[in-house]
Amino acid sequence: MTTTDDPAALARPYDGAMWLGVRRRDAVLPDLSASVLLHAGPPFASPDAVPVAVRNAAIQALLYEGLASDAAAAARLLATGDVTLAPAQDYGVATPLAQVVSASMPLAMVGDGKSYAYAPLIEGPPPALRFGTRDAAARTRMATVAACGVELIDGRLHTQPVAMMPLIADALANGDDCHGRTVAANAALVAALAGLSANALDMVRANAGFVLPILMATACWHLRRQASGVAAAGGNGVEFGVRLHGADTWHTVSAAPPVGIRLPSHDATVALGAIGDSAVIDFGGLGGQALMFAPALRADWQRWLPADLDTRRARVTDAVSGIVDPVCAREAACMPIVNLAILDLAGEAGLIGRGFYEAPLALFA
Repeated sequence: MTTTDDPAALARPYDGAMWLGVRRRDAVLPDLSASVLLHAGPPFASPDAVPVAVRNAAIQALLYEGLASDAAAAARLLATGDVTLAPAQDYGVATPLAQVVSASMPLAMVGDGKSYAYAPLIEGPPPALRFGTRDAAARTRMATVAACGVELIDGRLHTQPVAMMPLIADALANGDDCHGRTVAANAALVAALAGLSANALDMVRANAGFVLPILMATACWHLRRQASGVAAAGGNGVEFGVRLHGADTWHTVSAAPPVGIRLPSHDATVALGAIGDSAVIDFGGLGGQALMFAPALRADWQRWLPADLDTRRARVTDAVSGIVDPVCAREAACMPIVNLAILDLAGEAGLIGRGFYEAPLALFA
C-alpha cells in the first residue's frame, strides 16, 4: 500500500503531537509586549501595506484588550506606531486568515513536552475575527470561546491531552483533508473530549472548524521541530512567503488570490491575495497534499485543480516527514497546493469563497 492510499501513513509523521492545553498568549509568551499584535504570513513591507482586513482585525484586537476606547482611537495607535504588527510564526504561533493575535487571546497549545506551537481558538462562522470583520459581536464571541477554553477545556487537557496522530488518521479516513474540510476531524475531537462539560462540548460540536487551529498548531509544531527545510509558511494578503530553518528573514512572492468556489453574490467581488498561516497544514503534508482523501473538495474545485494532482504530493514532499521540500519542488518544477479561504480585498464582505492557492516557482528560487 502506498502512502497516498493509507491515511495512517500520512498521519504518522505527527506521532508525538499532543493537544496539551489552552493558554492565553501572555502566558506562553510573557516577554512579548501587549503592544505587539501577531499577524499571518511574512512581515509587511510597510505600515501602508497592511490590508484592510488585517487592519480591521488589529483594531478589533485593541478593542478586545481594552487598549483603545473606540475604533478611531485604535486606528490612531496603529498609525502612530504605538502598536506594531509582527509575523505570528516568528513566535511559534500560527494564526488563521486575517486574525490578529493579542495578549489575552486563547491559544491552543500543541507539543510533545519538549517543543510547542500555538494557534488562536476561533469563534465559529461569520462574523468572526479571522475574516477581518468590524462587527463587535465577534469580540463578544471570542470572549465566550476564551472563557470556555481557558476555564473548562484546559483543565481537561492537563490530565487527558488529545493525541493528534490518530485524530488526523481518522479524519483522513473519513473524507477530510484536515484543512479545507474538517468535519470528520471535529467529530473525532468531540469524541476525544468525551466527559467534558455539556456546554463546552456543545461549543466544539457546533463549529466544524473548531478543530482547525488545533491542526494548525500541530502542523506549525511539526515544521518547527525539523532540523532543516521549511520552518514557516503563510500569506499576509500582499505577499506569500516561507522562512527556512536557520534563516531570520522570509523569502516572499506576490500573493495572488486563491481560486475556487465563490459564495453567492460574490462572483465579481475583488479578492484579497492569499492570506493565513493555515498554509502550515499544507506545507506539513496535509491539506492540499492530502486532497486524495477529500473527494468532496476535489469535486468542488475540479475545474481549477492541476491535472497532475494525484502525483504532486510525491513530487513536492519529503518521503519521511511529509513536509514540502523546496529542493523536490524545484526539481519537479511544480508547487504544493495550499487550501485557503478567500477574503474580499475591500475588507467589507469578509469571507467570499473557499479554494486553494499555488505559489509561483520563484518562491523556492
